[in-house]
Amino acid sequence: EFRISTLLRGFLCFKRGVEAVLPRERDLDAELRLGILAALDELYYDTAFRMADVYADKLLAVLEDAQLQLMRREKMAALGGLVAGVAHEINTPMGVAVTAASLLRDRLGALARDFDGGQLRKRSLADFLRDAGEAAELTLGNLRRASELVASFKQVAVDQSHATRRQVHLAPYLREVISSLAPLYKRTPHHLEVDLDDALEAILDPGALSQIVTNLVQNALRHAFTEDVPGTMRLTLRSPGAGEIELVFADDGRGLSREEQRRLFEPFFTTRRGQGGSGLGMHIVHNLVTEALQGTITADSAPGEGTVLRVRFPAAPRG
Repeated sequence: EFRISTLLRGFLCFKRGVEAVLPRERDLDAELRLGILAALDELYYDTAFRMADVYADKLLAVLEDAQLQLMRREKMAALGGLVAGVAHEINTPMGVAVTAASLLRDRLGALARDFDGGQLRKRSLADFLRDAGEAAELTLGNLRRASELVASFKQVAVDQSHATRRQVHLAPYLREVISSLAPLYKRTPHHLEVDLDDALEAILDPGALSQIVTNLVQNALRHAFTEDVPGTMRLTLRSPGAGEIELVFADDGRGLSREEQRRLFEPFFTTRRGQGGSGLGMHIVHNLVTEALQGTITADSAPGEGTVLRVRFPAAPRG
């Protein structure tokens, strides 16, 4: 780049020098002078255009690399949101389990003191056994819930970081993904309904599928709803025909204008500019659907009527 720009500046100085000298050359007729100037102009602009092409190629490469980096950051941000949500959600069952275990310890200490003092009565023992059973059930139930949350998140996190195709029983896998997403909307007035065909299987990269669903849910929570008005999201899985899978994600939120719908999958397009929206979420979804799943995604929406996103992909990869 430096050599080209230096050459161009040097040539421009040479061209100006020739232009200054030519009028003093009386042996050259006017037509020859104009020919020399025209040739110099042509050579100069040809060099300039070549330099512009080089700069444009370099700039395009830089922009493509920047876009790739932003997309990677967006994916990591989505995963980071899940980490924070699951960590927050685990606090509840773990807190209940600790409280129940502490109560059981206190009751056991009181029972031991009554036994040592010769004051243990049948009624006290019966009360202890009842309370101990309830505390044990409460502890086990909440620890089991925490374990399920960790298992769900682990499955989703591992799948999102390893792009390998495998046979996937879709409905159970999607339920795992949805379970890991529950902390995102559990403490909001919004909820997610599911209608999944348990018979469907596909050979695909499960990480791509989990990222698609994650981004669709996060996008709806950020853009479709207001904080104080209850909203409904619905995820449907079915087969429209042999060897085809259709995943439909719908919300009853604010909907999209015709212009927003047209630009929905463009990189960096967002309705929350300056409010934390990067404009890459739906672009990532589009790329995952078309490239990783070899499918298509369409949007049907209108202002005030919600949005329906249809993802169709083959049950087995083509080619």
